[in-house]
Amino acid sequence: MARETLGVIIGNRDFFPDALITEARKELLGLFKKMDIEAVLLGENDTKLGGVETYADAKKCAELFKADRDRIDGVLVSLPNFGDEKGVADTMKLSGLDVPILVQGYPDDLDKLSPQLRRDSFCGKISVCNSLDQAGMPYTLTGLHVVRPTDESFKADLASFLGVCRVVKGMRTARLGAIGARPAAFNTVRYSEKILEANGISVTTVDWSEIFGDAERLDEKDSRVADMLKQIKDYVATEGVPAEKLLKMAKLGTIVTEWITENELDATAIQCWSSIQRNYGINPCTLMSMMSQAGKPSACEVDVTGALTMYAFQLASGIPSALVDWNNNYGKDPNRCVLFHCGNWPKSYLTKPQMSTAPILGTTCGEENTFGALKGRTPGGPTTFGRLSTDDTSGSICGYVGQGMLTDDPLDTFGTRAVINVPQLQQLMHLICKCGFEHHTAINLSHVADTLMEAFDTYLGWDIYHHDVFEM
Repeated sequence: MARETLGVIIGNRDFFPDALITEARKELLGLFKKMDIEAVLLGENDTKLGGVETYADAKKCAELFKADRDRIDGVLVSLPNFGDEKGVADTMKLSGLDVPILVQGYPDDLDKLSPQLRRDSFCGKISVCNSLDQAGMPYTLTGLHVVRPTDESFKADLASFLGVCRVVKGMRTARLGAIGARPAAFNTVRYSEKILEANGISVTTVDWSEIFGDAERLDEKDSRVADMLKQIKDYVATEGVPAEKLLKMAKLGTIVTEWITENELDATAIQCWSSIQRNYGINPCTLMSMMSQAGKPSACEVDVTGALTMYAFQLASGIPSALVDWNNNYGKDPNRCVLFHCGNWPKSYLTKPQMSTAPILGTTCGEENTFGALKGRTPGGPTTFGRLSTDDTSGSICGYVGQGMLTDDPLDTFGTRAVINVPQLQQLMHLICKCGFEHHTAINLSHVADTLMEAFDTYLGWDIYHHDVFEM
């Protein structure tokens, strides 16, 4: 991930001790260095100790932010004392920045409540938030109402906030690619390009015929094909896969990768059946897995909003995402179910991944035409699940997010698969069915539901259900 940049406003009120401002500056810059965050803030001589209190201070800080507006991903408001709510709000208004804001206040020590030592940030934070709210500016709070930057909980707050900044920035400018038409039987993956475009998300399309034609015209001795073939063989075990099938994958991967690069796409959704099996003779799963593993999420069945969800999850966590089916019950356990897909999950999700065929597709397309699917099991660990969809009736983006645990429960089947435990899973399934959500869900091997919820709800204004429940 690229290094993040935060604008910093250190709020001040001049009848509080000056040393508090100097101390906050030192602690924040020390933390930023450890977390590899670049800071944009006033110098100690630009205003009184580099703090923001008066309108003149706010103008100076705003001009500084304007000069770096293209680099600033979010703003941290730090209150080492009560601060000045007008100074903070004026800075944001004058800067014109439309980025996430994190508000942090310092705690008082019980033995330092004299006029010479007290902070009153506990109260000042409420006033700052009130002023931001009046100005119509959304903001994020720390887990503890007041907390020092050196506290471990604040480090977690800041890491989550950086995820919020990445998601908000990425969603507002996302570029998605759709290869092929959605499978005729899958009305479930319909979506509205216009609603996405209204939210800053663009979709570039291409027909498989163009990709197949360009791939077939590639000479097998072309250095690009040889390089892609090596990448495939280095990526996953290919024993038993015919050489001609691997060559077809290499040619196709070369053309698809070049198309993605030329169009500067962030994620793709691909028609993975049945045109490619009938007209080209392979499954694209391995190529899609490679793209997702490399930070270019790729969703099956032309699930464009599924690809968007994968991208959002990746931005929040910094690791690859997968798109899965809510596929089977797990025996009689009401809180467990099976996640499955033919085989396009990132290889980091799988123990001993291997290239194979797709038996279900093989029943209609011929199994010899389905080489390229991966098989492997995802081991137990944390996971975030959810998805985004477009709602044509309301003209908006909606969705759900939640967290669960993947388990190591026995599972004897093929493809890429996992068992997930979700508290009150039946309640979640009722919501998915009642609200008409798709059978696909994105997953990420992390717990970032709170980060995603903050980005989607607070800053993007999307209608998102948070499955925030606990095992009883």
